[in-house]
Amino acid sequence: MSRTILLVDDEPRIVEIARDYLERAGFRAITTGDGIQAVRIARDERPALVVLDLMLPGMDGLDVTRALRRDPLLLHTPIIMLTARVEEADKLVGLELGADDYLTKPFSPRELVARVRAVLRRTDGEQSAGTVLRIGDMVIDLDRRSVAVNSQPVELTATEFDLLRVLAREPGRPFTRAQLLERAYDLSYAGFDRTVDAHIKNLRRKIEPDPHEPRYLLTIYGVGYKFAEQA
Repeated sequence: MSRTILLVDDEPRIVEIARDYLERAGFRAITTGDGIQAVRIARDERPALVVLDLMLPGMDGLDVTRALRRDPLLLHTPIIMLTARVEEADKLVGLELGADDYLTKPFSPRELVARVRAVLRRTDGEQSAGTVLRIGDMVIDLDRRSVAVNSQPVELTATEFDLLRVLAREPGRPFTRAQLLERAYDLSYAGFDRTVDAHIKNLRRKIEPDPHEPRYLLTIYGVGYKFAEQA
């Protein structure tokens, strides 16, 4: 059965080309050019992934992202943002809200398909049945893809979980941003270092008692990040 991709963009030509390439790749593509309608469709269809333009009528892409991430049934649905904006701040805001990846317009439809496949591979994950990591007050269930801190469940996006999984499996090992992109995101290093930083910021906000004085996710200046050996 084909996996459903929700494509949200108000430029008909982009929608036509992207839908054609996604369907050729074996996906079922459903489309809309309206942000409010996008949220309704996502709740009804429960797509495997959402490709979402930032500039939309009715409700812009950032507000759509907020709405999807507030819905427990859509919290883990991967989102790839499309943006014609060149300002890095716009991309970082989207990532901090829970988007998993972004493409800047104009983009190659082949690259879009490749990104969709990469994000789905990552979020499907290679699950290690029954494997549970216990570090300090944190419990990471790799099979159920769940996290709890002080016995309280923590809601993470799929990308946040994968980044945490890579770091927590090897406490004390420094990872460069390039290594994290390759192992957690299935992306090659091509100026996406701020993507890692945005997700680390989100993770610290969710799992650290004090995000400004992190206990678990430590910065290695000049290198990248590591998970504390004894949290």
